[in-house]
Amino acid sequence: MKKTLMTVAALAACICTMAQDKTHYEVRWSNHPADAKTYDTQRLRKEFLIERVFAPGEVCWTYSMYDRFLIGGAMPTTEPLKLAAIEPLKARTLLENREIGIINIGGPGTVTVDGRTYDMGMMEGLYVGRATDKHPNEITLTSRDAHNPAKFYMNSATAHATYPTKRVTLGEANNIKAGNLAGSNDRVIHQLIINGVAGVRTCQLQMGITELKTGSVWNTMPAHTHLRRMETYLYFNVAEGQRIAHIMGEPQETRVVWMSNEQAIISPQWSIHCAAGTSNYTFIWGMAGENLDYGDMNVIKTTDLK
Repeated sequence: MKKTLMTVAALAACICTMAQDKTHYEVRWSNHPADAKTYDTQRLRKEFLIERVFAPGEVCWTYSMYDRFLIGGAMPTTEPLKLAAIEPLKARTLLENREIGIINIGGPGTVTVDGRTYDMGMMEGLYVGRATDKHPNEITLTSRDAHNPAKFYMNSATAHATYPTKRVTLGEANNIKAGNLAGSNDRVIHQLIINGVAGVRTCQLQMGITELKTGSVWNTMPAHTHLRRMETYLYFNVAEGQRIAHIMGEPQETRVVWMSNEQAIISPQWSIHCAAGTSNYTFIWGMAGENLDYGDMNVIKTTDLK
């Protein structure tokens, strides 16, 4: 393992490498909303946008100081990828003090947890709880076909207890129809890794998938905030030549971040949560915080947005 001495500022500015050059990470700091009002486009993208989530044969992590949330992507090709603890965690294993949710958005793959293998198809999820001495919950990821690799999107949050590993398919998820075509937001919300869905139990992590139907572009409308949780979005199934306009900021001080396919963004507690695409798309939402109430949100009237 490589050990590098650097200042806090240097750590925040660079991408560090460990685990035989297959695991990369960067650190993102928390931002005050008053400071964010002064950010230009470049600074806004630097602080919140995660441009590279997947890279062939690599594990890519972003460690956010918002609720100490980990956002990651793993894309195994010819060789399996093992999830290792990154240096800032100061842990022996990734899940020593954490839980993790994994959703595959690529070709067929497998996730092996302490020797037990779970098949993972497109848009299937897996929850893995905090490690114990008996069950370290060491995770290895593989693709069935290197030419059509799996793409494992991962969210991890700190955990105070250990809950069982659980695989969840779309058929087992809580699938909620929302919006309508007249409002350009006809969509289905798939609650995958949610406390109580398909027997899943979590400490604070929640994950799911929202699919927009053809002709619909707006998600999460009306916009909302939730002070007791932060959130991240991964946009995918964005067609070639199309883009996502992710809208963030305080309700009366909004900003737009333009995003491409398979990019992610950090959405702080004080920021609204909404976006529109130049075509329909799919996104994964992940949340962590002090409560597990999915409906806990402060809805903002569309006419009040500025």
